[in-house]
Amino acid sequence: MSTQTSSSYSQFVADFKTELKVTSPGRINLIGEHTDYNNGFVLPTAIDKHIVFQFQKNGTDICNVYSATFDKMLQFNINQVSESDKEWENYILGVINQIQLRGKIIGGFDCIIESYLPMGSGISSSAALECGLAYGLNEMFNLGLEKFDLVKIGQKAEHTYVGTQCGIMDQFASVMSESGHVILLDCESIDHQLIPADFGDYQVLLLNTNVSHNLADSAYNTRVSECASVVEAIAKNNPEVTSLRQATTEMLAAVKGTITPVAYQRAKYVLEENNRVEKAVVALKEGKLKELGALMYGSHDGLQNDYEVSCAELDFLAAFSKDYDQVLGARMMGGGFGGCTINLIHKDGVEAFVADATKAYKEKFNIDLTSFTAVPSQGTATVSL
Repeated sequence: MSTQTSSSYSQFVADFKTELKVTSPGRINLIGEHTDYNNGFVLPTAIDKHIVFQFQKNGTDICNVYSATFDKMLQFNINQVSESDKEWENYILGVINQIQLRGKIIGGFDCIIESYLPMGSGISSSAALECGLAYGLNEMFNLGLEKFDLVKIGQKAEHTYVGTQCGIMDQFASVMSESGHVILLDCESIDHQLIPADFGDYQVLLLNTNVSHNLADSAYNTRVSECASVVEAIAKNNPEVTSLRQATTEMLAAVKGTITPVAYQRAKYVLEENNRVEKAVVALKEGKLKELGALMYGSHDGLQNDYEVSCAELDFLAAFSKDYDQVLGARMMGGGFGGCTINLIHKDGVEAFVADATKAYKEKFNIDLTSFTAVPSQGTATVSL
């Protein structure tokens, strides 16, 4: 692998003849955080913010992947794929590796990647990157992979080359979403339902803290381990239990004295969050948006106090929203320790709320708040040239 000098990039772009164009969206998760790797329920959807990929075959064994967003180039031999010491490159290389492990043949190709996703906002730019690349290579080289294969390739790439033991939600939402819907995904069986996202006069607003605390990656994998330790304790008397999804509150109570108080809190949150997701689907179907909002606040409370993946900035914004009648619910979204709060807010109240929140946030943390609305949208797809 090698990195070209910046002076060579402009010629690369000028000579590029796009054969295939793909958009791969970011995602929001209405409710159901940190439940996916516990085989629980989640309620995500793709949104109207994308990464755009342009592809061309080059007839060699060399692959050139240029990130226009960061002005960086990755070059490697398709027959000599290995891990890199640069994180962003491993998202690319991990996908290639997973495709090759499935016995699929890829030739040399060139790719230009441009992201229109707000970075560090918890809308899963990593899954969009993985799934967009896998989707494009599947199309360009006629690999015959199904959509769910692309989902698994993205997830496994993150497990193996990136080192984050993520669940399946982000990649699933990026590939499988349909416009105007959220997905009720059962992460155990992978059964899913498309639920109409009818918010009426309300819409989804994300407030980006513009912070990313360095606890995030290590804490994520720690939470995975903490939950696994509870499953191990429960399984001693209930061998059928292989994840927190199969656990009940009674089972958890029975092992409370044999696990750490912290592990108990983690598992308690997961069981409660699964219940909130199921209630949220009913509320959404029945148009009971106030109930949906209350469940979102309950989710944030659990993430803040039991799962402990929030931070001062996220907590401030979630609490701040409670003073506004036009905000029905808010919570932190994503892995935690930074990123966004997701807010369900009346369309007429967005401008004033954003202005007030921006001012208060700046006064409290001396950080500029950014915001954007998100519309449930189509998953990864080709674009007509």
